[in-house]
Amino acid sequence: MDCRTCARLSNFLDEVKRVHPDYHARPVLPFGDAFPKLLVVGLAPGMHGANRTGRPFTGDHAGILLYETLHKFGFSNRKTSEQGDDLILTGCRITNAVKCLPPQNKPELSEIRACNGYLATEVSGLEAGSALLALGTIAHNAVLSALNLKARDHAFAHGAVHELPGSLRLYDSYHCSRYNTQTKRLTADMFEAVFGSIREHIGR
Repeated sequence: MDCRTCARLSNFLDEVKRVHPDYHARPVLPFGDAFPKLLVVGLAPGMHGANRTGRPFTGDHAGILLYETLHKFGFSNRKTSEQGDDLILTGCRITNAVKCLPPQNKPELSEIRACNGYLATEVSGLEAGSALLALGTIAHNAVLSALNLKARDHAFAHGAVHELPGSLRLYDSYHCSRYNTQTKRLTADMFEAVFGSIREHIGR
C-alpha cells in the first residue's frame, strides 16, 4: 500500500523516513486473521510503534495491554508483539481508522474521511455476528462512518455496546494508550471486561 492521498501525512512520512531511514514510515496495513470474528480498530500508527515496525500496535506502549489481553482471551499465540516475531492472531484482525502516522498523533477530519473507504471495505468483509472493538472516540466514529451511521445515534462510552446493520456488534473501550493506562482511566480489569463480553458474544 503506497497511498499518498493526504498531502500533509505523505509529506510528514517523507520527513520521518529521512530522519529514521530504518522505519517503515508508510501506511500500515491491517494485521491478523483474514476472516476475523473480531476487528479491533485503533486510531493511527504511533511514531515509534507501528510507524517503525509496520505492524499495528507493535513497538510502543499502546500495544502492551492490547496484546496481553488478546492472548488471555485466545486471540493470539503470544502475549507480546515484537518486530520479526512469530505472532499469529486467530479470529482477530487489527486495523486503524487512519493508516498513516499523523503529526502529534492527531489526524485531521479530512484525513479520517479520506481513509474511511479502506475501513469500510474491511467492515464489509465481516461475517454476520462478528464484533468490532473501537479503541477511542475517533475509531468509534470511523466505524459508524464506514457504515453510514450517525454518531448521535450511537454515543461512545467505555463499555458501551451497539447493534449495527448486518448483525454486527460494536464494542467501545477507552484507547489503551500510555496516558490512559498510567492514569488508570483504563485498567486491565476494565479492558478485560470488554473482551469478556466480546468473547461471550462470538464464542470460542
